[in-house]
Amino acid sequence: MLFGLLAITSGVVAQGGKAVYNCLNLPYSSRHNALGGSNVSTSDGDLGMALNNPALLSYASDKLLSLNYAYYGAAMNFASVLYGHNWGKNYSGYAIHYLDYGKFAYADEYGNLLGTTFSARDFLFEGMYARQLSHGFRIGVGVKGVYSSYESYSSFALGADVGAYYAIPDSTLQIGLSLQNIGWQLKGFYSDEYGQKLASLPLNLQLGLSYKLAHAPLRFSLTIHNMQTWNLSYVGIDEKQANNKSQDTWYNTLFSHTVWAVDIVPKKDVFWLTVSYNHRRRREMAIQDQFSLAGLAIGTGFHVKGIRIGAAFSQYTRGNFTFQASLSLHINELMK
Repeated sequence: MLFGLLAITSGVVAQGGKAVYNCLNLPYSSRHNALGGSNVSTSDGDLGMALNNPALLSYASDKLLSLNYAYYGAAMNFASVLYGHNWGKNYSGYAIHYLDYGKFAYADEYGNLLGTTFSARDFLFEGMYARQLSHGFRIGVGVKGVYSSYESYSSFALGADVGAYYAIPDSTLQIGLSLQNIGWQLKGFYSDEYGQKLASLPLNLQLGLSYKLAHAPLRFSLTIHNMQTWNLSYVGIDEKQANNKSQDTWYNTLFSHTVWAVDIVPKKDVFWLTVSYNHRRRREMAIQDQFSLAGLAIGTGFHVKGIRIGAAFSQYTRGNFTFQASLSLHINELMK
């Protein structure tokens, strides 16, 4: 199933700036945020991680309720509710996300404010399913609907995710593979004389490795994202060569496909501490000749008696930090 879908969609390319609903690339939980916003190989019971790779659903997802909130500054807020339920070796997850971009002022063509405002919002609904095929090996699929409302414009799309996860027996190595956002708009934001303008979702093929040291509470993760597209730049080649030649190197482009993370994770899983680096975010968000922490993320959390609490900080633009908090309740443990 997984590799058939990979083959079918291998010809679809969604380059930077050429797809809609890039809100689908935002981290869904504090754990996901702390890992750099892209990780498909760390299976530790966080439901938000399964939205990056549905095969990360596991026995630890059973009757797990997760509440997440993120503040991106400038009145931009993100909230989500996730729930997991298992049937033997069959795992499922459900998610609702809401992203509010805040209020915007109306103005005329000369920039004069008209005294009224409008809003912009995204809604995401997703259902996920995973199955344990053998010891350490799972496959998963997710189906999602996305609705956007920007002022008087609205759009709707359907998409799917497929993924696989493998933990090598008697080893501390985890491997994940995920193809996210297979889908297109069913209703576009606008039409012209040729009909509705429909675009694809931001396709993202990812491969991840996570390795935990056998005798130390350290886990290292590497995620390679957007493998279907080599050039992730948002600017044209001529503009890039004229304005930013130093960034136009093959090794810089290659490194922009990677996210690196280090976890401190004790054996008893009572807390976690994570630092990560996302080079693409650094290239796109850092301001030249000014100090910035763009690309870096840090997060921590703890687990006590069926309650998981996590928080993460990251920077997208100078002087504007993103804060994300998560609360997960393991209903089975709380009812003991």
